Amino acid sequence: MEWLETSTENCPVQLTLGVVGEKWTLLILRDACNGVRRFDEFRRHIGLSEAVLSDRLRKLTAAGILRAVPYQEPGSRSRNEYRVTRKGWDLWPVLVALKQWGETHMEDDGAGPVLDLRHEECGTPVRVVVECERGHSALSPGEIAARPGPAALPRS
Repeated sequence: MEWLETSTENCPVQLTLGVVGEKWTLLILRDACNGVRRFDEFRRHIGLSEAVLSDRLRKLTAAGILRAVPYQEPGSRSRNEYRVTRKGWDLWPVLVALKQWGETHMEDDGAGPVLDLRHEECGTPVRVVVECERGHSALSPGEIAARPGPAALPRS
């Protein structure tokens, strides 16, 4: 079976975009990965409406990417902070890859990165690379064979 003969209904990219592909969702996750926890902080930093933010936080929580943790300021009602789950942290390399691509291909004024990600131990910038399970890293698309896998379904 060739790729064009396969169904896309169970494609992991398509299924993932069903969860994180709406506008603002990855920006909320970006902020959560960088320590933003509270509704008003997300709204102020990203600049989106309360309705959209509420909807995206609800969807990210329902998908298990964020978890809501109740807190209460003295004299105020109970509210939620949003924490990144293990499932959410597994999307972090996607965010780093998008950052890396944007720094390479979007307009650059020469000022340097907006968010400087460095390895704590040695201080060098981090980057996302594709590697095989044997540890061959920084593979190019030309070094990779893409074939339908065992979960591929025939196109109907």
